[in-house]
Amino acid sequence: MKTKKNDLTKQEEFIRNHKRHHHEISSWRFVIFMAFLALWEISARAGWIDSFFFASPSRVAGCFVTQLQNNSLLSHIGVTLYETLLSFLLVLILSLIVSTLLWYSEKLSEILEPYLVVLNSLPKSALAPLFIVWLGTGTRTIIVAGMSVAIFGSIISFYTGFQQVDAEKITLIYTLGGKKRDAFFKVVLPGSIPILLSTAKVNIGLALVGVIIGEFLAARRGLGYLIIYGSQVFQLDMVITSIIILCIIALVFYKSIQIIEHQIKKRLRM
Repeated sequence: MKTKKNDLTKQEEFIRNHKRHHHEISSWRFVIFMAFLALWEISARAGWIDSFFFASPSRVAGCFVTQLQNNSLLSHIGVTLYETLLSFLLVLILSLIVSTLLWYSEKLSEILEPYLVVLNSLPKSALAPLFIVWLGTGTRTIIVAGMSVAIFGSIISFYTGFQQVDAEKITLIYTLGGKKRDAFFKVVLPGSIPILLSTAKVNIGLALVGVIIGEFLAARRGLGYLIIYGSQVFQLDMVITSIIILCIIALVFYKSIQIIEHQIKKRLRM
């Protein structure tokens, strides 16, 4: 009985320390962020930096409110969100299909691997002008640009994850009379879930980068368009406001997938 009570006490103490550590980290993050905003505002008001070029938190907040009152900002945010999420989902689906085919056929993987490595290393911004020529301007071009940034690296990561699954478990499936399909769905795919989720966290950010690159060149709506438009007419408050919104969107995307990852890992442990 005493041993059980001691174990329970140690477990409760560990949970308290873990929560205390988490709160401490979150508090320090908040303090650093607020200190940065305060220093930025003070520097602009004291003339240490030129507020026309570097803006300030108060000017950014004013620009944000003005854009909301004009009913234009939410529309631009919605367009960027739609394009990013669609690009991300298409990357996820296509990467899973292609990497599955590569796992099923070793010969196909040996043939395509050099091409995937080269295409993944290619600067994707260099492809954007070609997408405009091939597909014209519009949402379709932007979605393709968003996919191009993430898809090749995603395929390589997924396929690498499939190959790292315990080979003995696959052999056991074959020994019990299972086929390659059984090995994939019962061992390879479940065993690769951590890598799939960690790759998805990277892909959502890359899809957002690709969408913004596409909006720079081929859009009349979206946050990327606002950044280019604001820089052309020297409304730098609009540029910095759009960049900050993009940072918030990227953080929300990352945290959302992180929560999903946590829930899936929790169920797998059960």
